[in-house]
Amino acid sequence: MSASLNTACATTTTTAAAPLAVLGRDVTVPLVTGGEVSYAALDYAASAPALQRVWDDVAAYAPYYGSVHRGAGYLSQLSTDLFEQSRVTVAEFLDCRPGDQVVFTRSTTDSLNLLAAVLPAGCQVFVFETEHHASLLPWTNARVTYLNAPRTPAEAVATLERALAGRDPYGPALVCVTGASNVTGELWPVKELAAAAHAHGARIVLDAAQLAPHHPVSVRELDVDWVAFSGHKLYAPFGSGVLAGRADWLQEAEPYLAGGGASRKVARREDGGVEVEWHTTAARHEAGSPNVIGVYSIASACRALTEAGFESLVERERHLIAKVREGLAEVPAVRVLSLFGDDAPRVGVISFVVDGWNSSHFAAALSAEYGIGVRDGLFCAHPLVRTLLGSEPQAQGECGAPEAAPGERSLNAIRVSFGAGTPDEHVERFVRAVGELVTDGAKWQYRTEEGRCVPAV
Repeated sequence: MSASLNTACATTTTTAAAPLAVLGRDVTVPLVTGGEVSYAALDYAASAPALQRVWDDVAAYAPYYGSVHRGAGYLSQLSTDLFEQSRVTVAEFLDCRPGDQVVFTRSTTDSLNLLAAVLPAGCQVFVFETEHHASLLPWTNARVTYLNAPRTPAEAVATLERALAGRDPYGPALVCVTGASNVTGELWPVKELAAAAHAHGARIVLDAAQLAPHHPVSVRELDVDWVAFSGHKLYAPFGSGVLAGRADWLQEAEPYLAGGGASRKVARREDGGVEVEWHTTAARHEAGSPNVIGVYSIASACRALTEAGFESLVERERHLIAKVREGLAEVPAVRVLSLFGDDAPRVGVISFVVDGWNSSHFAAALSAEYGIGVRDGLFCAHPLVRTLLGSEPQAQGECGAPEAAPGERSLNAIRVSFGAGTPDEHVERFVRAVGELVTDGAKWQYRTEEGRCVPAV
């Protein structure tokens, strides 16, 4: 990379004691009650706002944009170098082992579907019902054992050990587990689960989509075989992800996608067909023109988080978590959802229900009357949310969820999530808004439109 580009990409600095600067922090939104307010983005678990540092780095690179692995020109060579250096940066961020491969994908979902596609024949997969759909659903070509939701970390380890003890001891096996729940924010005992998997001859993949933006993830220390995460949850733009870990299953399988970049040599055979020699590097599963902007943005986010210091980021997030949980605890109508209990360590993801309110109605009022963006529904973790909610009836409120199954219209929750770019004022406004809505009700009328609760005009 040129000296000028290096300089431009390093101009933004961060302060560990303060939230990292993110795009959209100065955006104002209209309120149905009149006036405008700065938007409180509290839906980080779905997509975190991009760091200003990431945006600046990408903008500095943009004039040098060129094809990757495809050209002899200066910009192509520079882009190729940027792409491969980004691979090194991600490997360092994850503390990968020598020989591990970093494969760039579109998202966590894409990463886990890639791993599912390269499983050895006859592989058994063990996955808890508490997983996000990205890690619950890809294993259609394997023998899958779904494990019931545990109520303590120790129970999670014991449940896995029992399941693995009864498996075919001679065939390959894979355990898939989340690092932090996208519903409750609770941290899972990944290191202990990895030890249990390896003790029974199984491998383990870590879904770090919710963990990596909040805590350091060390492949080496956790002793996981693979880790997957998404750029758009790590303060980078949409459309990029990572699968990093052991190379053997990746090298032995057919490419995830067949095409240019994955192939090293293609020749016609005498019988009229073609003979292909595939790459044995990460390129084997990166067919097509790679997303160099997305890859570079992930690397930029990795550098920014590392430089800010996870220790201070984690400590500040604990402060925000405590502020939200203490505020919600003062509202009797609110019930926070949890698997492992109030004392379980967690990241900045909290889901709850409010007595007498449909969750869609409550979330709509937070947005329209307070300028607060949260998430409502089942959060692409339907079995887990249904387990946490059970069959408790809830009043429908003024807005329902017509696309839900009969009898389950009230089975949804509200999720608030935050991170390194969240100022105190946003969570303070959220806590205040929850109390006011429960005490005074909504100030506006709402109706259902295309499955969403929206202000009535």
